[in-house]
Amino acid sequence: MAHSPKALTLTGKHRSLSAPESPMVLHFDAPKVSEFRRLDVSQYTRRNSSNGDFAVNAPETAEEERDAGNQVATTPSATTEPRAGAIDMSRIQALAVRAESMVGQIRQRLLAPESRKVAPMLSTAQLATLCGVDKAHVNYRVGKGDLPAGRLTPTGGKREFTLGEARAWTRTYRAEKMRPEGQRAVCVAVANFKGGVSKTTSSMVLAQGLSLRGHRVLAIDIDPQGSLTTLHGVLPETDVTEDMTISPLCHGQTNDLTSAVRSTYWDGIDLVAAAPFLFSAEFALPSMQMSNPSARFWNVLSSGLEPLRSMYDVIIIDTPPSLSYVTINGLWAADGIVVPIPPSGLDFASSAQFWSLLGDLGTNLDQQEPGGSGKAFDFLHVLLSRVDQADAASPAVRQWIQATYGEYVLPVEIPKTTVTSNKAAEFATIYDVQKYDGSAKTYKRAVDAYDRFVDLIEESVVEAWRARGEVK
Repeated sequence: MAHSPKALTLTGKHRSLSAPESPMVLHFDAPKVSEFRRLDVSQYTRRNSSNGDFAVNAPETAEEERDAGNQVATTPSATTEPRAGAIDMSRIQALAVRAESMVGQIRQRLLAPESRKVAPMLSTAQLATLCGVDKAHVNYRVGKGDLPAGRLTPTGGKREFTLGEARAWTRTYRAEKMRPEGQRAVCVAVANFKGGVSKTTSSMVLAQGLSLRGHRVLAIDIDPQGSLTTLHGVLPETDVTEDMTISPLCHGQTNDLTSAVRSTYWDGIDLVAAAPFLFSAEFALPSMQMSNPSARFWNVLSSGLEPLRSMYDVIIIDTPPSLSYVTINGLWAADGIVVPIPPSGLDFASSAQFWSLLGDLGTNLDQQEPGGSGKAFDFLHVLLSRVDQADAASPAVRQWIQATYGEYVLPVEIPKTTVTSNKAAEFATIYDVQKYDGSAKTYKRAVDAYDRFVDLIEESVVEAWRARGEVK
């Protein structure tokens, strides 16, 4: 019996893919986001005339809900109509419209009046801490006029510095920690196969913290959810196009990621964004391998990063919370791995699966490398994240993690605080705070923990450069 060829057809922003013969034919038809955007969503929201806030209108009757859920036009077909009350794809598409509209409205209100993220200014005290000197020394150096002087605030006469000005200071005072001439970027993947472990926040904070310390950072979002992209003030559904992502790389349209890089609101950080259409890469990468057995699907991102490794000091990759083809590319492009693990029983059990799957996969891929050269990392760190001191089970699980991972566990714990929770709700991190109105003690505890985390990763980066220099 003859088999028809297996076809993976993705419309909209996705690519058409074909693979060798197989008894299965799969067809996916994904509507374009732009088509969703043309729909009228006024029935879902109302503006409070007294304060201008937005709220969601819930349908008042079952008939209204059915009408609202089925507002997306669909192509007539001979198939049987879904039963009354069933949730078909048109209602899910309508729900997507409501969610996208609400996220956009929330962003506009949080970032008003600019409707875009704005980097914070740094005080003299903050700059002095970053440079490892006291405030008096900063004032003395300002008087010499050989470094940016910042500006005096209109009220109070306090001096403040932009990120660009602060980074000029830190590069001068922390010269021994800067990338040595002739060295290439150290690439760090932040990974965990489980969601909700503070992976994206850790990636963003690491990028911000390293840039504050003078390093030039490239942040790469390879998660189709685009959470890291969102933290940069860019909405994946509306602001991101394919050429801003790793999608052309995964589809074989280019072998250089340079054209995907964009500047961000944060001086010293550039971004390769992500969006939901990046999911098509999960079809493109295996299709590439099936059509060309000599291809190395796990090395596509690493190869695409080659031109950029001499342009940046550190590259941070935020991976999807799953073992996927894209995740494998992120890990194999990295020189070091950071794995955030909250001290909960489920997260600890999930971490055991992470190492098991990674070890099995790595062993298999090493055997396929020419000459038997295997993948090796410069460093591997486990980060205790979202540590809740009020959780009675937390101390026991922390002991399990320490006993299991030993020397790989970083000597710092990221606390679960109202500061981090509030900033996450605002699409921001602790480093985005210009002035915190809550408890100063709580704020300092969070900042100190993240500062220590960044310092520890920077030490590993500097050590990686040193080790490479010795090999040469």
